[in-house]
Amino acid sequence: MAVDPQPPASVARITPQDEAALVARAVAGDRAAFGLLVERYAGVARRVARAVLGDPDDADDAAQDGLLSALVKLEQYDPRRPFGPWLLRIVANAATDRRRRRKVRQAEPLDPALAAGGPRPDTVAERRELSEQLRRALAELPERRRIAVVLFDVEGYAHAEIAHILGIPEGTVRSEVFHARRRLRVLLGDWKEQ
Repeated sequence: MAVDPQPPASVARITPQDEAALVARAVAGDRAAFGLLVERYAGVARRVARAVLGDPDDADDAAQDGLLSALVKLEQYDPRRPFGPWLLRIVANAATDRRRRRKVRQAEPLDPALAAGGPRPDTVAERRELSEQLRRALAELPERRRIAVVLFDVEGYAHAEIAHILGIPEGTVRSEVFHARRRLRVLLGDWKEQ
């Protein structure tokens, strides 16, 4: 699984107050303000969509669909609440909708690390195998559990934020993360032993 680049430092330092101001400007029609919000959340939006879909290309499309949907629904956003969870809920819904609609297709993207000057082939193969095993293990988890563990362990969201994103109680999020981790330990146990 490729790691998305981090947003520029100026975007990463947006405070919640600045974010609220950006949302207000975007509602007023300022496309640059919405662009800054997209820059800040594009990486996490892709990762949330990948947690739902698995396929990076479908996930990128779903993340884009979710971001566009958020732009259309921006006037429905409640500025008293955090923007990120609201946006990620829309992205997760877009990914779920895409999964329901998509036709089964098998395509394996070409690994950019195979280009000359990349890491050693054995390292690439090892990473690919671990990535594949992790992807298969995550795919075995129920969707809500998979999203919860990705948001908590990969993205660093708090249980309360995840509860808001998924629309479930915070205690349920804690349970989902706990059970997801326990199942992943079992599924990835063979990898540790190798």
